[in-house]
Amino acid sequence: MFDLLDFGLNLKALGIEWGTLVMFALLVGLLLTGTPLAMVTLLVALIFAIGWFGPMAVPLITSRVYSFVSSFVFISVPMFVLMAAILDRSGIARDLFDAMKLVGGQLRGGVAVQTIFVAVILAAMSGIIGGEIVLLGLVALPQMLRLGYNRRLAIGVVCAGGSLGTMVPPSIVLIIYGLTANVSVGDLFTAAFVPGFMLAGLYIAYILFRSYLDPNAAPPPPVDRTPLREHLPLLRGLVLPMLVVFVVLGSIYGGIASVTEASAIGVAGVIVSTILRREFSFSMLLDAAMHTLATVGMIMWIGIGASALVGVYNLMGGIRFISQLIAGVSDNPTVIILFMMAVLFILGMFLDWVGIALLTMPIFVPIIKDLGYDPVWFGVLFAMNMQVSFLTPPFGPAAFYLKSVTPPDISLGEIFRSLVPFICLQVIAVGLLVMFPALAMH
Repeated sequence: MFDLLDFGLNLKALGIEWGTLVMFALLVGLLLTGTPLAMVTLLVALIFAIGWFGPMAVPLITSRVYSFVSSFVFISVPMFVLMAAILDRSGIARDLFDAMKLVGGQLRGGVAVQTIFVAVILAAMSGIIGGEIVLLGLVALPQMLRLGYNRRLAIGVVCAGGSLGTMVPPSIVLIIYGLTANVSVGDLFTAAFVPGFMLAGLYIAYILFRSYLDPNAAPPPPVDRTPLREHLPLLRGLVLPMLVVFVVLGSIYGGIASVTEASAIGVAGVIVSTILRREFSFSMLLDAAMHTLATVGMIMWIGIGASALVGVYNLMGGIRFISQLIAGVSDNPTVIILFMMAVLFILGMFLDWVGIALLTMPIFVPIIKDLGYDPVWFGVLFAMNMQVSFLTPPFGPAAFYLKSVTPPDISLGEIFRSLVPFICLQVIAVGLLVMFPALAMH
């Protein structure tokens, strides 16, 4: 303990600048050893709390952690994760994909367009990313490959479409941002509605442009002489998913229920849907609950570690130091915003979005307010940036989710190469949000 205190006193004498440098180096060094982010942030927080302030500072960490985990809105996170887990284990996504043939059936590239529509509906049902990519990888990717779609286009559509849960409400990313930035989650959902569909629209426009420009990218649509009335039964696959989306989002936007209450309604709606489809079983529910426990446990531990580290760093005067540093980048507020986006983009290549949100938003949001920007708009901008992080190498999780269900001849390198056009579209969407804030603040 003496050595740690001595280290802290020496470091404290050098000032917050050296303290920040040592903290960053310690974080990077421990992460490179393969230690989980949650454990790294907790350990570094403990070292600097004791070293900088002494043993009496440890209770400050626990109080900071308690304020994070006791937030009522946080209850909605396990609910939305449970919704996604149940969807993952039901046949709802398959029937939904078949129903979407009515949308893209007569277009060149129609199955890819169909996949984006299904991804949007699945995102609006749960707001979880990993499950969507796996579902689409099992349902849509084999069909596109069988029909002769360009492999890279098919892979990119599944990964990019499956990641739309980051932007389309009810997004878990927006919930965590709202908790961190002390912003209304309902306002964030409302603001993200148009940008989320704008991004999906960019994907569809790219698919159609590519399909009609390059005949080898997508096969021509099949000649379908089946009467329309024989296609109508396919619509049954749309009824239950759209009903769940309407109830969850309608209750939030209509002011009938809070986000937390709507998430519970959504879980009930998905369970009722599986019962009506005769797919429900207690073993399925138990399996979904165990998956939810593991996912939410990971989010909680990262949140605990990050909130402890940010709390200690704030007491050291670090957040004030970083704020002054960022504000000194330029007198132009737009340049500062772009600098923040660049920082988030780089962090997104190496860190989980939960850790990025909890580590950076306590620093960035006060600066945004001082610049006169709306933190709700910045929350949507942050979510859009995190959308990019799901695809960017070397740790883009979307690629690893898809790799788990692809044929062996599709390598991880090919998946990442397939994502480049869609990353460019995401960067364009970020730029549009910066240039036209009214897209989120309509």
